[in-house]
Amino acid sequence: MIDQLQWLGHGSFLLDGNPIIYINPWRLAGAQLPADIILISHDHYEHCSPTDVARIRQPDTVIIGNELVAEQIEGCTVIRAWQSLNIGSVNIKAVPAYSTESLEHPREDGGLGFVISINFYDIYYAGDTQLIPEMHTLHPDIAILPIDGKGTLDIYTAAEAARILHPRHVVPCNWDKRLGGATPLDVMRFKSEVNNEFEVVVPISRTIA
Repeated sequence: MIDQLQWLGHGSFLLDGNPIIYINPWRLAGAQLPADIILISHDHYEHCSPTDVARIRQPDTVIIGNELVAEQIEGCTVIRAWQSLNIGSVNIKAVPAYSTESLEHPREDGGLGFVISINFYDIYYAGDTQLIPEMHTLHPDIAILPIDGKGTLDIYTAAEAARILHPRHVVPCNWDKRLGGATPLDVMRFKSEVNNEFEVVVPISRTIA
């Protein structure tokens, strides 16, 4: 399953399987696969891009987000924390994502992470979140965690989150030269911080410009 996961920059991912699932598509480069499912964690521009959604959506594409996302993207199915949807053989569960020590992502904005259950794997996309108690209820096979520290997990709290979640694979995100903040060097520091406790994977997409 980890081999089907592509990083498209910053917090954007593609799960290249059946179905085709995008998470927070943004500044998509090159030819892209049409989407079966699009998950959008919150309404900030680098995560919620109506232009990019329009590039990959089809008439039957299922788009899932919170109420603020639905205000920007027509046809978005609104989901709240701890609700879940079954789409064919895939289960999508929304989980809270928020800042506990910052004003960047207040809990009342309804930011989301997602647990994607597919082919006997659970993939946790944390969204823009800091360390939150809800993580103790999750036990994914793959955890996608921010490391930029902009109202989100930083290198050290992401490592702590990984120890709570205890996944098979950890994928760092929210590092991208286009936005500043975390860098490839921070990815290496994150790898060092988890100290081989987990396999840290950086799945680079062939479609990145």
